[in-house]
Parts: sequence; structure tokens; C-alpha cells
Amino acid sequence: NFVKGFSRILKRVIDIIVSFLGVLFLIPLTILIWLKTDKKERKEGLFFTQERIGRNGEKIVIYKYRSMVTGADKLLEQMMKEEPQIKEEYEKNKKLKNDPRVTKIGEFLRRTSLDEFPQFINVFKGEMSFVGPRPYLPREKKDMGRYYEKIVKSKPGITGMWQTHGRSETDFEERLILDEYYYRNWSLWLDIVIIIKTIKNVIGRKGAY
Repeated sequence: NFVKGFSRILKRVIDIIVSFLGVLFLIPLTILIWLKTDKKERKEGLFFTQERIGRNGEKIVIYKYRSMVTGADKLLEQMMKEEPQIKEEYEKNKKLKNDPRVTKIGEFLRRTSLDEFPQFINVFKGEMSFVGPRPYLPREKKDMGRYYEKIVKSKPGITGMWQTHGRSETDFEERLILDEYYYRNWSLWLDIVIIIKTIKNVIGRKGAY
């Protein structure tokens, strides 16, 4: 309908404005992170790219500040083989609470959610939205099950339902339920509520790892 269509146009306008400001902020932020990063880690690069699932299942490449050691995926495979409890935790949550792969500066970036900031580039390009479902990894598609078809109808977001309703305390199944809820109940008002909650969580550094 007209109201929904107008709301989506307004959502994109907000995304362009917010992401433009975010990209501008990346310049001083990147300089600060470069100064705080060890010389050895600088050589590996401050940014990394990763393939994720975009709207309608299209593959997109997202940008993040590097918060893990080089070869983190291979190291995870090795850890999961050697320690069953790590395998169990990762399969349930798709992340580790005390992840030994996280660098010193990476731990700070994650705690403050600054590692996500380069994704404003993705928002500006129109591949993501400021608010939306989590950008899932291609390997997670099979684990998304029946939720997949609905979740991918929305652009993935930098923040969303799961980040504001539990953040890292939510397991993978709960994240899927929250992301499907977002798709079914989307409105500009819901986006505003999520943005306000995100700001509160980041200021309070609540639940991030």
C-alpha cells in the first residue's frame, strides 16, 4: 500500500543520511584505531571483508574492522576439533564468549560495537540498512531452516531486533525468531525504537562480545 511504500522510501532516505555521516566518522576513527593497533597487527590490515547473505539471498561483501587474528576461520575449525565444548558453544550461538582469536584492540572494538562501523559503507551502497536482520553467513543458511525465506526479504542491518533484545546473550534460534518478527512487523516506528535501544546498549556497553 501507499503508506508502506512511502515508509520504505523514507527508510532509504534515513539510511543515506545516517550512512553518509557514518562514513565521514570512519576517517578519524580509522586514524585512531591505526594509532592504537600494534605494528604487527597493522601489517595485516585494519579492515577485513566477509561474504554474507543479502536481500533476496544475494551475496554481499560486508566491511568490518578486523578484530581477530589472521586465519581465524581455520583456527576455529582446529579448536572445534580439539575441544568439544567449544564446538557445542559455537554451533548453538555461532560465536564464542571468550574467543581466543580476538586481538587486544579487537576486544575493545567489539565491546564498544565500533567493529561494525565500516558497514555504513554497505548501507550507503544500498546493500544493507541501518536497521534490519543480522547479515547471516552463507554457511548458516542450512541452519536458518524455515526462517530463511522470510528473513532474506529484508535488507540486513547494522543493528536490529536481536542486538537490542539480548544481544550476545541470545542463541542462534532466538536470533532467527527475532529477525523473522522484524520482517513480519516492520514499520518506521519499530526502526526508531530499535535505534533508541541500540544507542542505550552501546552507551551502557550491554551484552556485546
